[in-house]
Amino acid sequence: MSKTIKLKKGFDIKLVGKAEKQLAEFKPAKTFALKPTDFIGLQRPKVTVSEGDTVKAGTPILFDKAMESVQYVAPVSGEIVEIKRGERRKLLEIKILADSAISYESFDKFSESDLSKLTKEDAVAQMCKGGVWPQLVQRPYGIVANPADTPKSIFISAFDTHPLAADYGFMLEGEDKYFQAGLTVLGKLTSGKVHLNVNEAEQVPAIFANAKGVELNKFSGPHPAGNVGVHIHHIDPINKGEIVWTISPFGVAQIGKLFLEGKYDATKKFAIAGSRAKKAAYVKTYMGACVDTLVQGNLKEDEKSAVAPDTRVVSGNVLTGEKINADGYIGYYHNQITLLPEGHYHEFLGWALPTKHLSYHRALGLFSFLNPKKEYVLDTNVRGEERAFVQTGVFESVTPMDILPVYLLKAIMAEDFDEMEELGIYEVVEEDLALCEFVDVSKHPVQEIVRKGLDLLQHS
Repeated sequence: MSKTIKLKKGFDIKLVGKAEKQLAEFKPAKTFALKPTDFIGLQRPKVTVSEGDTVKAGTPILFDKAMESVQYVAPVSGEIVEIKRGERRKLLEIKILADSAISYESFDKFSESDLSKLTKEDAVAQMCKGGVWPQLVQRPYGIVANPADTPKSIFISAFDTHPLAADYGFMLEGEDKYFQAGLTVLGKLTSGKVHLNVNEAEQVPAIFANAKGVELNKFSGPHPAGNVGVHIHHIDPINKGEIVWTISPFGVAQIGKLFLEGKYDATKKFAIAGSRAKKAAYVKTYMGACVDTLVQGNLKEDEKSAVAPDTRVVSGNVLTGEKINADGYIGYYHNQITLLPEGHYHEFLGWALPTKHLSYHRALGLFSFLNPKKEYVLDTNVRGEERAFVQTGVFESVTPMDILPVYLLKAIMAEDFDEMEELGIYEVVEEDLALCEFVDVSKHPVQEIVRKGLDLLQHS
């Protein structure tokens, strides 16, 4: 039965630089990359190509020796120009110089009527071979799902409440039949329901409102109301030994395209956002694109010096995204590029005085409380340093889940496995407590702590 859930806890970070819902023209990226570091739980990656090899979109270029059936494939056709490794030969990137016209590997095609007769085994085999399986992420742990498992349910969040987040309705405009085909395939993989969760506060795009074979749930409230972890917690909580799978709306459509068109299509609309973006809009390119053409010439000049200041390029959103170079590559699961000013300065007594900057704390951000609708230009300055945990109750006020974040984090730091489990670690991944890191006066790396705890439990 569909549910409507109103959340009160949380906090919306309103920033300048929201991407307009229109496609902008940029020079096409020349190189693309698959980054194994994007896939949490990838234990023993094995590269199946060499530098100088030519590939098509959908050609397998990597697999995990611990889960060999799942193929990680090339997003575009072209030449493998670099296999980049780091310390201890850790695999970092597989770079591809793209062809001017993309060619595709061919996979089995299915009609829309054939999908209803599809068996689970055939669906899994096609998804693994066709490269779309990594779109499925397992909870707990936030790792790539195991094809041998059967989740008790599958969750899709059709809205994103992160700062400057991309709009899924615009991203998937015209993809209705592929999205529905993807939902039909996902229904074969679970013994329970496929939950599609939408924003009650906004008009639901037709692609989601008309979806069949799903349970449509409505959520409202401040961030993190759009987090799939919050949805799971309120609809079908995870207990020890249980598994739930999650997937983005884009991932659903990509699955549908694989089955209906017989090809791995990595075409995607990305939002370019942030206060440093001269042109804040969407761009249509392929997954893993190099961001150099999106950044160069697209930075606002400093009003005082007429020189573009240092800019932080983030693949993803400002809370959970990854800092990359100006010639870096978009992450596999990311929907946006965020351009922010760096915070290379010291603010005298900045932690102690009321400020014009946005702050969750009423004593520090008095002006932001007086004008709650104002959008802010924030830089990367953390305005403080790490210190002992201060018990303020603020973490609980921004976490719309029945857990105690401070005690959970302390249990992780103490490596107390029993306490971690009792305090709800199976319910969360990094993004679910990322807002705690933003409001933390003690400046702790909350997301790193959460990942440490999940890794400890997974490998214990």
